[in-house]
Amino acid sequence: MDRSKEAGADFLQLDPREAPAGGLADWLAHRLRRAVTDGRLPVGSRLPATRVLAADLRVSRGVVTDAYRRLAEEGRVAGRGRGGTVVVDPLAPPARAGAGASTRPRTGTAAPLASAAPAGPVPVPPSAPEREPERPTLFDGAPVPASFDGLRAAPSRIDLTPGVPDLAAFPRTAWLRAERAVLAGLAADEFGYGDPRGTPALRHAVARWLGRNRGIHADPDDVIVVAGAAQALALVGEVLRADGLDVVAVEDPGSLGTRQHLRHRITATPPVPVDADGIRVDALRATGARAVLLTPAHQFPTGVVLGGARRRELLQWAADGGLVIEDDYDAEHRYDRPPVPALHGVLPDRVLYLGSVSKLLAPALRTGWMLAPARYRDRLIDAKRLADLGNAALPQLVLARLMESGELERHLRLLRPRHRRRRDAMVAAIGAHLPGAVVHGAAAGLHLLLTFPGGLACTDTELATAALAHGVKLQPLSWHARLPHPPGLVLGYAAGTPGEIEEGVAVLGRLLREAE
Repeated sequence: MDRSKEAGADFLQLDPREAPAGGLADWLAHRLRRAVTDGRLPVGSRLPATRVLAADLRVSRGVVTDAYRRLAEEGRVAGRGRGGTVVVDPLAPPARAGAGASTRPRTGTAAPLASAAPAGPVPVPPSAPEREPERPTLFDGAPVPASFDGLRAAPSRIDLTPGVPDLAAFPRTAWLRAERAVLAGLAADEFGYGDPRGTPALRHAVARWLGRNRGIHADPDDVIVVAGAAQALALVGEVLRADGLDVVAVEDPGSLGTRQHLRHRITATPPVPVDADGIRVDALRATGARAVLLTPAHQFPTGVVLGGARRRELLQWAADGGLVIEDDYDAEHRYDRPPVPALHGVLPDRVLYLGSVSKLLAPALRTGWMLAPARYRDRLIDAKRLADLGNAALPQLVLARLMESGELERHLRLLRPRHRRRRDAMVAAIGAHLPGAVVHGAAAGLHLLLTFPGGLACTDTELATAALAHGVKLQPLSWHARLPHPPGLVLGYAAGTPGEIEEGVAVLGRLLREAE
């Protein structure tokens, strides 16, 4: 079968291009065996269905079936019927026929995640008839933290702002089912104050999720549950400043929002240019900063992946005494490229890892996690304890159940083709209505970056202002850049239907033609 460049699985970061010719089954069995041995697949872990893993790897189903059979013969995995293939203890006695061999909840033929929300755009209340609508001025001047609140609150017909997931796809049915199951089994004392690091159930589930999907071997005791990446950055900034480290370099262009959260605690965030291979480590060294905030798996907003040579150069910088803050903000959303392993999996003592479910489920859950180097871990736990005593326990337990049952992975498989269709619709609309634009970052993520090599007849903030006046929300590239850059736009596609996306891009094309 054709193993094109996008073949690869998030599960264990499997890449079939590593396999020798004619040795796919041997290679896969070896990788699975190693994951069981080193603890990334602990006892009770469920392997992906053979059909799903074969589709991800672009190999025949027989290859996966053969690899699973070999591990079963070795006593490392066992079939559980509708419960799938799970990792077992080779020293444990075999389960009786018909007996439940696993204490994990059966998911069986549970319905795939689906939204209970009505389809279609949410109507926006009309402006009061007695007042003439004012032309928006949100993009005038330098952006401030409240700029994001203003943009979210601004009325619009079409929302193309980046960072907004498909909220209509939130798995309401599965969430309610998991919440009922959690409440039914919750002891009275579990409603009390808990561990500020998070519930043991979620910390175990996150550790397994990272091992399966991000190539990170984490101990549950090392996981710190936080209220999203925003709180993680605030806690990190507080701890680093107390440690005498008050300068953190950032990518440029790079996320305005994350930079603002850091600047609330840190004295300076010097910009470091990003090119086609990611952050320029030579420029990072020149800043003299001892820490840097990165989005290496899918750089925001350019979408580039930190290249192999650049990764090695960055890891050497970290090994020489630097600290990397790795924001893994939407690594799960990829379409045309293989998975990119997290930096933390290579150098855990020098990489502070941040993740969340804001782009996978919803920002409203305010749930994320940190993996910190040992020298910062206890101080971060203290900072979390003093901030809020820990995240709310009930949502953590529900999320843990979705992760452990396989529902969250099924949800991700549902989202990927949906997002791909919307991305394709946006790329096609750009080709039709903005022929002079160059598209960046289409292989993964939930947004595209557009640049205009031929220039624009107006600034990107003026174009964003005009678009908002016509009911289309987006962000100008200049919001996210401090170094000189050509004008550009950052457009999100996850939250809109293909028809809305096409209409929104058509508005931009018309505005640009009128400005010429």
